Amino acid sequence: MIQGKSMGTRLFHLFNYAFLITLALLCLVPLIHILAVSLSSNVAASAGIVKLWPKELTFKSYEFVLSKSEFLLSLWVTIQRVLIGTAVSMTLSILIAYPLSKSNRDLKFRTGYAWFFVFTILFNGGLIPWYMTIRSTGLLDSLWALIIPGAVPVFNVILLLNFFRGLPRELEEAAFVDGAGYWKTLWRIYVPLSMPSIATIGLFTIVGHWNSWFDGLVLMNSQHNYPLSSYLQTVIVQASLTNMSAEQLANLATVSDRTVKAAQIFVGSLPILAFYPFLQKYFVSGMVLGGVKE
Repeated sequence: MIQGKSMGTRLFHLFNYAFLITLALLCLVPLIHILAVSLSSNVAASAGIVKLWPKELTFKSYEFVLSKSEFLLSLWVTIQRVLIGTAVSMTLSILIAYPLSKSNRDLKFRTGYAWFFVFTILFNGGLIPWYMTIRSTGLLDSLWALIIPGAVPVFNVILLLNFFRGLPRELEEAAFVDGAGYWKTLWRIYVPLSMPSIATIGLFTIVGHWNSWFDGLVLMNSQHNYPLSSYLQTVIVQASLTNMSAEQLANLATVSDRTVKAAQIFVGSLPILAFYPFLQKYFVSGMVLGGVKE
């Protein structure tokens, strides 16, 4: 691949390959270690002898994590949150980015609207006003409390509006000549042409909803309404023996704190790890095209 090039170019490419391989290993090795710990016996994990391969292979930690009905309930809450939250967020981001991508001639006070959204990135009211606002609207202990407060990710809107501004204006003018309005132009022309950028911000939104745990702890009064990340956090940090059945207590005796935590981390990461490769091909092009404006 690098034959026929100067020595400096070859060294540069070799350095890049070595750096990227090292970076990939730094990301991959901890995950392999967590998987190995989760599949090891409590004695081996507690002794700290597990490296990258399980010692005394056992699935007891996963049995313990999956044995409580709260786990399946929290998984269902997270699935609903990801599906509904992503749909709402993507729709609002598109509807906001499209008019903001126009000039001040096409949209009066466009700059003012844009700064209104940018202001929310720089400043916020704080945790207590945020909680009081959600409580006053009656959203506490409901799925919408996890969706509506963060329904408009401004960073995603900025990426998308920059992508829209990079599309040829002649496409919109041609659509207007053919009788299309702004609504049809957006959904028939802009959205199909913007799939790399839309897939990128969609990935950001999905990962954000899946990994978010703090809002679930604060806004949910019942553990049955916790999303998966919040539930796993309570199991790791606030483990309690009071609500465990005899079978669960027997499973607990065969695992350790380290193996259970490792199993929870891996279970929480696996869906995103399985989903990410399908959108990865859009990631680089979407970030570049949406982040740079000529």
